[in-house]
Amino acid sequence: MIDARLLPFARAALVRPARALAAGGVSADQVTFGGFAIGVLAVPVLWTGAYWLALLLILANRLADGLDGAIAREVGPTDRGAFLDIALDFVFYALVPLGFALADPAANALPAAVLIASFVGTGSSFLAFAAIAAKTGITAEAYPSKGIYYLGGLTEGAETITLFVVMCLWPAAFPKLALIFAALCAITTLSRWLQGWRAFGQN
Repeated sequence: MIDARLLPFARAALVRPARALAAGGVSADQVTFGGFAIGVLAVPVLWTGAYWLALLLILANRLADGLDGAIAREVGPTDRGAFLDIALDFVFYALVPLGFALADPAANALPAAVLIASFVGTGSSFLAFAAIAAKTGITAEAYPSKGIYYLGGLTEGAETITLFVVMCLWPAAFPKLALIFAALCAITTLSRWLQGWRAFGQN
């Protein structure tokens, strides 16, 4: 919902570190893989209940997610980079609720499952729209530098990361937060289905 508004500020903040990394020979793909590895580490850390450390790992993952794109803009984006970025992002989003489920299965397993299922809805509708948009030549004016069509919604990246931060700060609230956000994701999925129905209805 607010990704398009935050994007210019994030890009401006990452220009200098991205240039330094690119000058040092660090590729965007290396940052993508490194950030994903850091994100995966959050799962066992959440499992042990070290929520503050998990929060740092989650934020580091998101920093890497911004840096890889910034480096790509410096040296030239690639289709492989765009593919890796979005594919690994969706796995990371599912891993965080899994970590909470492992930390307290009795309280968190069912809400985590509902939340992950809702992520399948938002993710599949996002990617399906992007695939057909690429085929028909539709572009997203709000996200001109994205490697694929970026379809917005009520629950986008910024809202999801905010959710993870709040969950790490107040882990006991995970079940309630997960179910509330899952409901918001369901609204996003339905809105994207409607957008797809309207956008592709004449083809």
